[in-house]
Amino acid sequence: MSPPPGPRILVVEDDEATRTALRRDLAARGFEVEEAPDGRAALQRWDRRRPDLVLLDLGLPDLDGIRVLRQIRREAMTPVVILSARDAETTKVEALEAGADDYVTKPFSTLELQARIKAVMRRGGGGPADAEGRLVAGPLVLDLLQRLVTVNGRAVSLMPREFEILRVFLANQGRLVTRGRLLRAVWGEAYQAEHHYVHVYVSTLRRKLAAADPRGELRDLFIADPGVGYRVRDPDGS
Repeated sequence: MSPPPGPRILVVEDDEATRTALRRDLAARGFEVEEAPDGRAALQRWDRRRPDLVLLDLGLPDLDGIRVLRQIRREAMTPVVILSARDAETTKVEALEAGADDYVTKPFSTLELQARIKAVMRRGGGGPADAEGRLVAGPLVLDLLQRLVTVNGRAVSLMPREFEILRVFLANQGRLVTRGRLLRAVWGEAYQAEHHYVHVYVSTLRRKLAAADPRGELRDLFIADPGVGYRVRDPDGS
């Protein structure tokens, strides 16, 4: 009896050699793979079969990848990982703000891509909070109901906005969180240009967590991606 097919991935890539290499590698890892060489074919295949994840190139011959992404986001929260040679910070921010779950710059290793896919699909498998309304990362626990943060069982005193920043980070483990997203979530739409707020509050939050974490288990919990935001480590370290 043959095993059931794995998660279905739609690979949207106009370069045939890259598309073929991705299909072979993903199929060898148990994924069911469908391919699309351009934006219109991608939207047709996505609408027909609704894959579990989309790997999306931005430089397509007919529709820009951002346009494809926005069309998907109008109808579903299907995880989308951008694969692109475009490495400008503005392009990364535009894609992430449009709803991409992650952004991988070409060239990339198959191990890196596998880790990113795993992290995105794991996060998409369910809500980030546990049954008791807690967000957990190693020794760090954020209790949403009691608005309490502890490290190894000891309470950490946070200001309201520090608490909200940490909440956004822990709810997005395994993802890249843009500065704009943090500003909208914590301060509101009117503060989208105040990027220095993020730097100041995140620095203070880091210091408080470090003081409560002498073993350094939380040292790389969120890492700055210059000009874009912060990549948040998930519980498995990816």
